[in-house]
Amino acid sequence: MRAHERIVFPLDVETLDEARVWLARLAGEVGVMKVGLELFTSEGPSAVRAVVDAGFDCFLDLKLHDIPETVGRAVRRAVGLGARYLTLHAAGGPAMLARASEAARDGRTTLLAITVLTSLDDAALGAIGLRGTTAEAVARLGSLAVEHGCGGLVCSPLEVSDLRGRLGTDVVLATPGVRPRGAAVGDQRRVASAEDAMAAGADLVVVGRPIRDAADPVAAARALAAEIAAGLARRGATAPGMPSLR
Repeated sequence: MRAHERIVFPLDVETLDEARVWLARLAGEVGVMKVGLELFTSEGPSAVRAVVDAGFDCFLDLKLHDIPETVGRAVRRAVGLGARYLTLHAAGGPAMLARASEAARDGRTTLLAITVLTSLDDAALGAIGLRGTTAEAVARLGSLAVEHGCGGLVCSPLEVSDLRGRLGTDVVLATPGVRPRGAAVGDQRRVASAEDAMAAGADLVVVGRPIRDAADPVAAARALAAEIAAGLARRGATAPGMPSLR
């Protein structure tokens, strides 16, 4: 994959018309478009089809977390829609993860298990009753998800290196919480630059506001791709053994 193809841009808009503006604007500048809760609850499966028809990979970010049967059925629908990536919560447990993996087995969809949201820190985990640090929780949940068949994980850039060392090179690691150097972090807590995330072993970086809110979004996307290329160079370019995303 070329550097720009590793950028996941969130279509955080309400309508397909708005989404299509971004699909046209960023054609050839990013590789993956993320359909999240806002657009999906507004437009439903047609949002996924619009992304696929425009020639992008679709990152369907529904963060599924329910009983195993319900999640399994939802995964089968997402596979049928043509989603390239689909998120679900690792905290859903072994049975849910296994059922989801079974449902995705015959399709092209890679399941990405959410470990710990990048808006959470150690204090927030304590408030919801989870013991230990965020790094410990990410390692525990990431290992659980991979053990039960998930092909990838969503984690902050700060945990990428540890997960890569623990889980090897066959796991796709997608990292939100990525900000260009000097950019505002907003509501994120565990952040790093795209260059550092890639150097640590990330495969995909999810970047929205730094591109969407830029005076020139195309220039911002190209600058981000340059950071990614620099990170890949630090890591060893296209490091042998890294997972195939195609």
